[in-house]
Amino acid sequence: MAKTQKSISDEICDYLKKQKLSPIPVQTLNEDMETTRYFGGDLKEFIAAAKTLGAKGIFVETLYLEEDEFYYDSGMDDEEYMALYGNDECNCDGECKCGKCKDKKSSKKAKDDDSDVDAVYFEPEDLDGLDLTLLKPQMAKYLDRVGEACGARLTVPGVDHLEVEIFADWYDDFAELVDEASEAIEIDPTDALRQAQAIFEAEEAELAKEEDKGVKKIAVHPPKKTAKSKKK
Repeated sequence: MAKTQKSISDEICDYLKKQKLSPIPVQTLNEDMETTRYFGGDLKEFIAAAKTLGAKGIFVETLYLEEDEFYYDSGMDDEEYMALYGNDECNCDGECKCGKCKDKKSSKKAKDDDSDVDAVYFEPEDLDGLDLTLLKPQMAKYLDRVGEACGARLTVPGVDHLEVEIFADWYDDFAELVDEASEAIEIDPTDALRQAQAIFEAEEAELAKEEDKGVKKIAVHPPKKTAKSKKK
């Protein structure tokens, strides 16, 4: 029987036990109701800090790779987006006090001066939900790991919670690709979208090509006649 490989969370729990600390499995239900202090060191330093604080046990919450991590998230919600981009009206009655009039004038001047009148420019927020594998195809190999334990959140119980997150090496590699793709969007969202569209179209063309090959193969190589059919 094959030996089951331990998850990063299981390995951390085993290590905590060796350090005479009891791992206590937990699940965060409402982060807004917690007072949390985020620890900046590594696991060994966190355990030393926990012992200094007199901890007898450590809360351990297993973290899992989620599907939405493969899509861009600017961190801006709909309300913030509308506040920033959705209200272009100014009620200053000719005497600007809100700054929108000036912004609109400068924006119009920039558009008038731009020789490429058909160009469309995007803000990073406009690309929320973009599939990051279109910018970093290497990310696709992690799709099979969705739902797999990728790390653990450790918390020292107390009025003020001391917390640290420890991740598996493979997840660190995945997160680096996410950061690189997100950074490309934030530097030049218009160019990032153009690249994503080019990769998507190339993938679609390749898929259509493979399908065409399959059809041709069937046409060129029809089923062989059986001995029974030859007698007819």
